[in-house]
Amino acid sequence: MAEGKTFNRWLIVVGAILIQLCLGAIYIWSVFRIPLQDELNLTPSQATLPFSLVLIFFAIATIIGGRWQDKAGPKLVATVGGIILGVGMLIPAFLHSFVWLVIGYGIILGIGIGFTYVCPVSTGVKWFPDKRGLITGLSVAGFGAGALIVAPLARQLIDNVGIFKTFAILGIVFLCIIVISSQLLRNPPPGWTPEGWTPPEKTQMTGQEFGALRMLSSPQFYLIWIMYFFGCTTGLMVIGQTSPIGQELANLTPKVAAFAVSILAIFNAIGRIFWGRVSDTLGRIKTLFLMLLICGVAILLYNIIGAFPSYYWLGICIVGLCFGGYLAVFPAITADFYGTKNIGINYGFVFMAYGVGGLFGPRFAAKMLELTGNYSIAFIVAGILCLIGAVIALVTKPPRLFAESCGKET
Repeated sequence: MAEGKTFNRWLIVVGAILIQLCLGAIYIWSVFRIPLQDELNLTPSQATLPFSLVLIFFAIATIIGGRWQDKAGPKLVATVGGIILGVGMLIPAFLHSFVWLVIGYGIILGIGIGFTYVCPVSTGVKWFPDKRGLITGLSVAGFGAGALIVAPLARQLIDNVGIFKTFAILGIVFLCIIVISSQLLRNPPPGWTPEGWTPPEKTQMTGQEFGALRMLSSPQFYLIWIMYFFGCTTGLMVIGQTSPIGQELANLTPKVAAFAVSILAIFNAIGRIFWGRVSDTLGRIKTLFLMLLICGVAILLYNIIGAFPSYYWLGICIVGLCFGGYLAVFPAITADFYGTKNIGINYGFVFMAYGVGGLFGPRFAAKMLELTGNYSIAFIVAGILCLIGAVIALVTKPPRLFAESCGKET
């Protein structure tokens, strides 16, 4: 308890943001895609494969890292993750082939990100039960903002030193920042709560902690997972293709399209803080409904970009804002529904929806481009998925309340 009184819990947020700024650089893949196509003679779907794989291995490693950090603490796991991440970036930097790009960037980097990502998220919800939505938003805001800083830097490095040296420079920088920042992470003492804070009745959804197996047996888990999957499929599809969509539909130059990636990153970061705070006031489920509804309409309207290129800029802002919100609200709702004792592994299973969405969304868009010559079908499918997710949000209830409505015990 003494540690809880003497340790400044806001240092967790500082470490989290620095770490997430580095992890969020995976969202600049659309800046890498066309140079890699030219350098390695790849098709659009081939050049999108490393981005899809890094997302799925990111999600898988989140389960493993989450379980590990629940037992060993966040500092060690985040440090190891940072080292693995750096190695993943350096492999394609020195071994210039598509196979090593897939292994290094797609698999090893994804594992490093997954180990590291879960640590600040799970630590933040433990230190800030009084501001859970806001803090998850802040702790992952850096993930969204990472592309804002790194996209123009990467574009400049690619022009000056080439794509592979760019991987090397970024890998070394990320490794150093993550390992240093990880030393700020730690769990609060058992039973710790903020001074003067009493949990409001409405947040005591179950009155107990869920282990992973019990969570997986609850119907709410699958409703949450499906909503997360639909939202991430749409968001990651747009993020992974933002630069090519800008060049191919809105007739932007590569540098302006890279700037668009930074604009999307700004709204991605803002969305994590904004929607996280909204969910603390409005409620998680109502917030999810609004985000999925808005995002669904916005992505359906992407089909007018050819006729109205200015919508490209509005569209990336809206999709970025909503996508950022998913990454803040879903960790918070996992903690609300299932407790914080096993939040690392529990959110890891929920987060698999992100990875599967990342595997499906970007490659689906690239494949539709190859088969039909445009993204129209991809936009329509993604928009409909979000609208279905909004309907699912309307019928999702917390575990205890759901059980009461069915006349059963949770």
